[in-house]
Amino acid sequence: MKYQVAIIGGGPAGYTAAEAAGKAGLSVVLFEKNNLGGVCLNEGCIPTKTLLYSAKIYDNGRHAAKYGISVSETSFDLPKIISRKAKVVRKLVLGIKAKLTAQQVTIVSGEAYIVDKNTVRCADETYECEYLIICTGSQTVIPSIEGIEQVSYWTHRDALENKELPRSLTIVGGGVIGMEFASFFSSLGVQVTVVEMMSEILNGIDRELAASLRAEYAKRGIKFLLDAKVTSLSQDEEGIHVCYQNADGANSICADKLLMSVGRRPVTEGFGLENLHLERTERKNIRVDSHLRTSVSGVYVCGDLNGVSLLAHTAVREAEIAVKDILGASEEMSYRAIPGVVYTNPEVASVGKTEESLQAEGINYRVVKLPMAYSGRFVAENEGTNGIFKVLVDESDTVLGVHILGNPASELIVLGGMMVEEHRKLDYFKNFVFPHPTVGEIFREL
Repeated sequence: MKYQVAIIGGGPAGYTAAEAAGKAGLSVVLFEKNNLGGVCLNEGCIPTKTLLYSAKIYDNGRHAAKYGISVSETSFDLPKIISRKAKVVRKLVLGIKAKLTAQQVTIVSGEAYIVDKNTVRCADETYECEYLIICTGSQTVIPSIEGIEQVSYWTHRDALENKELPRSLTIVGGGVIGMEFASFFSSLGVQVTVVEMMSEILNGIDRELAASLRAEYAKRGIKFLLDAKVTSLSQDEEGIHVCYQNADGANSICADKLLMSVGRRPVTEGFGLENLHLERTERKNIRVDSHLRTSVSGVYVCGDLNGVSLLAHTAVREAEIAVKDILGASEEMSYRAIPGVVYTNPEVASVGKTEESLQAEGINYRVVKLPMAYSGRFVAENEGTNGIFKVLVDESDTVLGVHILGNPASELIVLGGMMVEEHRKLDYFKNFVFPHPTVGEIFREL
């Protein structure tokens, strides 16, 4: 069977590329060994946000008195929360399938194997293509820790399916995934301890905002162990023991459950990638140019596999750029303003440079910082709390980075991204009329 475009992987990069290529009139075959939507839709972005929203509703009920609302009894049903999560995922997977079918994309369920740049094999069938787009995503990193093979630890996948609430939970890794699960389980009454090897949680996020979020969750009862290196694990009738080393020496903690959340890495094995002999970067990732082309003509790599930015929204944009290149359009991928969001409660969102990165690069900058209470809408909807709106500018007041702590940071950060991507000045949004009252009006206060 012959197609103009073959795509391996049906996650955000893969299904975006398939839909775009199909809409442009190209013949497309898409290979996916599991479910359409990839990790993001089936066991990542969407499921976690569904659980976090349930936890947020529960939090709102418990604290409704602050808003003059009396709720006699607030409770939750974890199996129903998990069931709703599964329903949301099924609905969105069917939606992706419908969109691809509408563009005449051939969907092949099974493990694809690359024979060469123009040939892919799946089961007993061989498929020929003019262009190959590889979007195989990433997988959970399980560190080599003494005793890890003898304990029953969770990965994010296990935590998403769990229907029995533990009394206590240790999370190894204070990154985005770790903090989102810490937020969820803490809201439901679990005693959570986060063990982080770095000196602060959320490495890569503005340090001031990360520290502020940690302080907020510490007030809610989460225990943080920073600068703590896990040295060994063991399990007995008491629970799972995590031994760690920090400035105080050797210590240990015990909890009912253990969640390993130290990061993700590209999936590079099991599908014949080595047969292409693609050029690698110093970090052993697949080297791509600004059009997502690899060192082999006609082969593109999008999403987590290229290791540039392991984020679903980055993968979507990369896929669009790759298909445009196939179609002859001259458009380049920009990583200047890739937003990052932590969907805790409150949310944290960041785009562009941080103070730490600017200092490391020796770039002069100025901090413009406002409390989120500058927004009337924020005050109305966030009784007794505040947030941080922080913008970094250069000597000409060109925006270099935007960082927000407070809801709904995830919905606002795109405005900051526009300023960073387009090299806008601090007063850029004063030229626009915002609806009132909205939290986004804070951009006009700069």
